[in-house]
Amino acid sequence: MKKAGRGDNVKVHYKGSFDDGSVFDSSLDCDPLEFKIGGGQVIPGFEDAVIGMQVGETKTSRITTDKAYGSHLEEMVVVFERDQLPKDFQPSVGQLLQFRRDDGQVIEVTVTGVSDTSVTFDGNHPLAGKDLIFEIQLLGIT
Repeated sequence: MKKAGRGDNVKVHYKGSFDDGSVFDSSLDCDPLEFKIGGGQVIPGFEDAVIGMQVGETKTSRITTDKAYGSHLEEMVVVFERDQLPKDFQPSVGQLLQFRRDDGQVIEVTVTGVSDTSVTFDGNHPLAGKDLIFEIQLLGIT
């Protein structure tokens, strides 16, 4: 039976969780995830976990930070004083926003702190700095 390898298009169902068992993402209640192994569409550790699997196989794989979303970088966390922000801006913790940098690049940030005088924004991926556990079922290889 064929095993998944680089260059293959695959279809998987997955459930992603943390060490404490809490689930952060799952495809079980929606369409399966389809991607090309080696195409850079998913994190490297997820691709590595699928390589060598056969259709119908299910496996659980722990993906360390370095093969997931990388370390949480403090330089990606910025604090703005309220007077630097639009007067009508009503931030709330967990709110997702987009900022346009001076070079034109758009980055997504999460509001992580709000006070009377300042707002803290985090440009790290929400899963940065975390090891992840994925239960993966390979549904198809093309």
